[in-house]
Amino acid sequence: MQMQNENNQDDDGSATKPHRIKIGNTIDDSDKKVTNNRLKDVEISVPIVYGTIAFYLGRKASESQSHKWTVYVRGATNEDLGVVIKRVVFQLHPSFNNPTRVVESPPFELSECGWGEFEIAIALFFHSDVCDKQLDLYHHLKLYPEDESGPQSTKKPVVVESYNEIVFPDPAEGFFARVQNHPAVLVPRLPAGFRLPIPSAPIEDMNEKDRGDTKDHPLSHWFTTFPEADELLKLAAARQQVQAHIIKLRRQLSVMEGPPQQSKSASGYEWT
Repeated sequence: MQMQNENNQDDDGSATKPHRIKIGNTIDDSDKKVTNNRLKDVEISVPIVYGTIAFYLGRKASESQSHKWTVYVRGATNEDLGVVIKRVVFQLHPSFNNPTRVVESPPFELSECGWGEFEIAIALFFHSDVCDKQLDLYHHLKLYPEDESGPQSTKKPVVVESYNEIVFPDPAEGFFARVQNHPAVLVPRLPAGFRLPIPSAPIEDMNEKDRGDTKDHPLSHWFTTFPEADELLKLAAARQQVQAHIIKLRRQLSVMEGPPQQSKSASGYEWT
């Protein structure tokens, strides 16, 4: 089985730093009917993996269909990306029927059968409070291993994956509040005395929304493990637990001491 981490390895196989893709809005909030303020000098990062898994069909193979393959975009540690991504458009080779495939909900993936290798264009579209630009990615579908001799195995697929981190600078407060406890999203460490915004509506319980979580995906045991992503998300989860505990204590103190004599900043945050 060939396992490649595109953009993460040099030609000699040594690891390199993952790509960080910074993507911002093209239209300023003053030109749109946007009620959310933006958090200046703050960045939200979303580690993602995109790639393909291809299985040789063996005796079932035909001249036009020798492999079954799946192309996908997933969270770096197999978490649901639906909180950030609204839809994904996969552009296949023109020889396929309906080569433009739109996936409106997670898991963001599609499966096909074929015989040839080609480049797949992957367009990510985000929710309106995340970003108004699309992100275009490109992935080369690989069907045949390069490091194995003899007949191709029907049990060991060819796996090619890329790891990137999408960075959203100056996020909207609503976006920040919505994802601050999401396991697939990295939120920044807040300065001392900086209070998180209280969302007008309860944040969805991510433990109940698991339809896009790929941890139990039937192909997950073939997915590449990216240690850097795992460590980043573990640190983020621990930091979020601490922040949530601090908020709880502040609210308890506020009830005990009465309304605090504090002023609100223009962004809606409170400073101590």
